[in-house]
Amino acid sequence: MAQDQNDPVIHRETGEVASVDAPAIVAFDFDGTLTVRDSFTAFLAWRAGPAAYRMGLLRLLPAAAAYLFHRDRGRIKAAAVSVFLRGVPRATLEADARRFADQHARSLFRPDALEAWRRWREEPVRLVIVTASPALTVAPFARALGADDLLGTELAFDAQDRVAGGFASPNCRGPEKMTRLKAQFGENLVLKAAYGDTGGDKEMLEAAETAGFRVFKDQP
Repeated sequence: MAQDQNDPVIHRETGEVASVDAPAIVAFDFDGTLTVRDSFTAFLAWRAGPAAYRMGLLRLLPAAAAYLFHRDRGRIKAAAVSVFLRGVPRATLEADARRFADQHARSLFRPDALEAWRRWREEPVRLVIVTASPALTVAPFARALGADDLLGTELAFDAQDRVAGGFASPNCRGPEKMTRLKAQFGENLVLKAAYGDTGGDKEMLEAAETAGFRVFKDQP
């Protein structure tokens, strides 16, 4: 049964009473949860084209080798941004992201995940996408879904508003997901449900009243 919006909200862990205006949050990871594969990798491959993408992967080999030692996904992702997107104007990248979403949303989204999203849409909650992918490339998908908020990794831009080749925020993965949620909604946020598919969602799932780990299986 949906909670009346005027009822007081008791935070599960602290026992503190949140403001009656504080929204209950339902958080969805994006890649692998709402989608069947990594959307950012797919976007880079689509934007570059087959030949340039293969060349880019060759340039990424040193970063891939280094990853075997440091195991920092943010570093290898930042290297991919540098190889494939450095120097691209923000407006161009935003337009490309919109075209990619228009062309590929149907082949990326899991039908059962979309059904769960729609069910929550009927409840008095804020639907939030929390993703390690760049917020800029996920934004068109989030808008199409009617997401209330999108929290993702932020690309860095230079003084000419071109991609600088790295990130302006920490990689939004693991503990950073809860850090971003708390920064957006307050320390006593009510995380009514969360959905994810990797260890990078662990902290977010543990903080949720209802946790869905790899519960979506459908293929487009």
